[in-house]
Amino acid sequence: MSGRGLLMWDEAVTRYDFGAGHPMDPVRLALTMGLVRAFGLDQAVDVTAARAAGDSTLRLVHRADYIEAVRAASADPGAADGAYGLGTADDPAFAGMHEASALIAGQSVGAAEAVWRGDAEHAVNFAGGLHHAMPGAASGFCIYNDAALAIARLLELGAERVAYVDVDVHHGDGVQAAFWDDPRVLTISLHEHPRMLFPGTGWAEETGGAGAGEGSAVNVALPAGTGDAGWLRAFHGVVPELLADFRPQVLVSQHGADTHVEDPLAHLAVSVDGQRAVQVACHEMAHAYTEGGKWVALGGGGYAVVDVVPRSWTHLVGIAAHAEVDPETVIPASWRDEVFALTRELGPGRMTDGCWPVSWREWESGYDPADRLDQAVLAARRAVFPLRGLLA
Repeated sequence: MSGRGLLMWDEAVTRYDFGAGHPMDPVRLALTMGLVRAFGLDQAVDVTAARAAGDSTLRLVHRADYIEAVRAASADPGAADGAYGLGTADDPAFAGMHEASALIAGQSVGAAEAVWRGDAEHAVNFAGGLHHAMPGAASGFCIYNDAALAIARLLELGAERVAYVDVDVHHGDGVQAAFWDDPRVLTISLHEHPRMLFPGTGWAEETGGAGAGEGSAVNVALPAGTGDAGWLRAFHGVVPELLADFRPQVLVSQHGADTHVEDPLAHLAVSVDGQRAVQVACHEMAHAYTEGGKWVALGGGGYAVVDVVPRSWTHLVGIAAHAEVDPETVIPASWRDEVFALTRELGPGRMTDGCWPVSWREWESGYDPADRLDQAVLAARRAVFPLRGLLA
């Protein structure tokens, strides 16, 4: 197995573009890749592109009629069928939508295949993580669910245990739905409370399908305003024990950057430093609990497209490359010039928000019944841990 990380990249993924004014601005992808290059991380990983996912691959998760509806809307955006979630304010149709969406899906599937084969220990597709798309409908800026497709491909290749950890501010509902009844896939989502935020799911009581799937879904619904210390306390209070018990062959993680305090679409208060700390933890757990450190890391949401997303995902690439970028590092002026040229905004000056190193109180230190964060963690543990034979 190569010790080098793998970065999936094709400039054409920036054609995943819902149009002017939409929060999912593809400039965030271009700026991330620009920052990766500015730090020379493209020399520390193998940068490659996979083919777009074909229909047979897309049908591992998505219904054939939905794929045809996407293809039709892609050819004629004005004919988008709202019954499939297309042509809405969240998911407006655009020319070439099928091709761009299938290309992003292909990068995540290609990353999963490479990790499973042992061509690389870790693989990153920061253009991916489109976790809301359902088998028969677009949802939440997501057309094809590349995360679910990557997992489905791993199962097709023979994987018997795949863990999916989603730390996007929004619930990873599409991935949970795809594997609701499948005990081979453990889905864990930490997200803002569904009372506060789209998609309105991800309650602690959502624990997987009855029978074999029971206990295969884990949801930690975090109170609005949760910052670094609480977010990391929740993550470490749930995820490591579950992964240690499940012993996945592959870890797939989704790293939406919209947990950040500056994100305009949500209400958590996490820093880039907190996001980096969870990325480091996922890397360490991949080495601790999977067979050979197999880790597929995806992007996701993130709508502070200049100040937050490029820094967060550049840290992710560096971690996967075993070439971490020190948080105190000054960002190259060449990249800040690129930011201004593309956006007319001033880019951030350092790779930290000034919160590194991040500290938190471990779950074992004691439970505070009056603390809403602790209540959320305990609710998740009580809902799932006994189903898996663990102490809540």
